Amino acid sequence: MELTFICQVIAFWEEYLEREYLAQHHFCNIVLLRPSMSFMLIQTPDPLTLREALPNFAKTTHIFLPINDCRNPSIAEGGSHWSLLLVSIADGVAFHYDSLNPANRDEAITTTKKLGTLLGRSFQFLDLPDSPQQENSSDCGVFVCVQMKHLLLKKLMRADKEQKISMSMGGKHIDAAHGRKAMLEVINGFRKEGESRRSVPENYCHGKWVKKGPEPGKATIESGKEYTTYGTQGSVVGNKYVQDG
Repeated sequence: MELTFICQVIAFWEEYLEREYLAQHHFCNIVLLRPSMSFMLIQTPDPLTLREALPNFAKTTHIFLPINDCRNPSIAEGGSHWSLLLVSIADGVAFHYDSLNPANRDEAITTTKKLGTLLGRSFQFLDLPDSPQQENSSDCGVFVCVQMKHLLLKKLMRADKEQKISMSMGGKHIDAAHGRKAMLEVINGFRKEGESRRSVPENYCHGKWVKKGPEPGKATIESGKEYTTYGTQGSVVGNKYVQDG
């Protein structure tokens, strides 16, 4: 699958998770960093120069970073493989999930160090060898998206602040074909919704003509801004993460 397209799909998936899930919760601060921003972080010699370009991580507890193996800084969407880095600022640990382990290990370590420099602290790097492995050379983007959703919804957003959580993906089977189909259904759903909205005048609602104005309580999420939300099970700050085995 073309890397530029995968980059766009991952960015769309992150925005989907923000709008459909994170926006509904009010007790966690999780950032889903866009692929282009992760690439910018790893390629910039001095991460401190990126403070104005990246989100404000002052209250952030966790950061998801898509990792790409592109070595050419002039090609932001190059490379041949994607993996996922989950950094727990709350616990000082960086978890790396690579479906072609250890293909992106060096890039993930470099990103972890760069993020540590940016935040003024160090992180313990954990490369998780039991991460689900892809069976071909084209499913890495799907694996990143499926794992991101699983870790976000099934791990972090279900966590109680006193609960220990295994961040291992060991034993988790990822059906790439099913994951791709589910993602396509989400995309088609939004496309149909957009087409439906365009077919009705903006000031016509529920059979009535209404005064046009901003929708109350509707927040706009922009790429490059701070993405912070809250969870249903209490603050996840202070979670102690463990690995199976």
